[in-house]
Amino acid sequence: MIGLFWENLRISLSSIFSNKSRSILTALGIIIGVLSVTLMGTLISGLDRTFEKSMAGFRSDVLMISRMEWFSGDVDWWEMRNRPRIREEYGEKLLERSQFVEAVAPVSERGGSIIRGDRRIDSRFFGTTTDYLATNTSVEVEKGRFFSDGEQRSGARVLVIGGDVADALFPDEDPLDKYVKIGNYKFRVIGILKKMGKFMGLFSMDNQATMPLGTYKRLYARRGWMTMRVKLNTDQADLAREEVRGIIRQLRRLKPTEKDDFGINQSSTLEAQYKAIKLAIGGTGLFITALSLIVGGIGIMNIMFVSVKERTREIGVRKALGATQTMILGQFLMEAVMICLIAGLMGMGLAYGLSFIIDKFFPSAMPIGLAIGSIILSVIIGVVSGLVPSYQAARLDPIDALRYE
Repeated sequence: MIGLFWENLRISLSSIFSNKSRSILTALGIIIGVLSVTLMGTLISGLDRTFEKSMAGFRSDVLMISRMEWFSGDVDWWEMRNRPRIREEYGEKLLERSQFVEAVAPVSERGGSIIRGDRRIDSRFFGTTTDYLATNTSVEVEKGRFFSDGEQRSGARVLVIGGDVADALFPDEDPLDKYVKIGNYKFRVIGILKKMGKFMGLFSMDNQATMPLGTYKRLYARRGWMTMRVKLNTDQADLAREEVRGIIRQLRRLKPTEKDDFGINQSSTLEAQYKAIKLAIGGTGLFITALSLIVGGIGIMNIMFVSVKERTREIGVRKALGATQTMILGQFLMEAVMICLIAGLMGMGLAYGLSFIIDKFFPSAMPIGLAIGSIILSVIIGVVSGLVPSYQAARLDPIDALRYE
């Protein structure tokens, strides 16, 4: 049995490599199919890792209250833009009235340039309170410190900067206790945040600076916009969300018949959108893969029929010398499987090389299970595509085969 296997393998490889161009063109559909499914899996793996890392600051127990919903549906953008602002005193009221709220951090934000000498960087800077760290676990002070309650109340001009700002303005020195300017105002750097990377590979979360909210209000008055980060003390996020929603409606004096003029956002909203995007990517990839494999399988079946016709006399000679139907079946089935196996390995090799390019944008690696599954899928396609032509070859009458011209 082992000898027969090796004999069929030798004959199959000999036939494949004696017709290299035909074999490569035949296998092209399988190569594209395996390349598609492997790259799709690698891309989704990279997206999953990037999404999980990016969502570290958007935990399920943190609500984001603002004038706008992240995904507004059929609500007009101008309608949300003209809604009343979120006010700082909402945080105090939430702490007083809600049984589920553990900490609240109002956050005001605007863009601008941060300057030191002849160096500058366009950045986002935030005004917030000391509770910001309690509501955002992804933010960690790597060097120095965060500002204090006293600095918050007095409106001290102190600044905690992100890693990108530190690298741009202080490439060769320690930023701590050095001064930078935002507009016409000087700030002393008291801390540097640990680098967090890019959010979904789109924009850097390290290009930011944080100052006390008292300072922000004193210097920038009503410019910018405010959101409220609310840390919950319960796993019952839906119940807590409804309680917070009711309190905010009371504070904004909304009637029971009036719609919410604010948005309460949380990680589940982003997760739902991400799953929809991932499903679309996966569905498109599977469609392309199925189409390529079907075309590839048909091509291999067609070329195997041609091979059987070309080698009809060879089949007759082998049968005349004692080859059984099982031997002939195994020979041609082995050839179809080997074409698909080689194509699968080529497709996986190309995908492995391209995965390094994907890794530049999304931290990812080709899943081992997916690679093994691709090879198994290639072999299955070979068996399915080669079964009918191989059966036809095995059923040939040896006398008719020897007479075939």
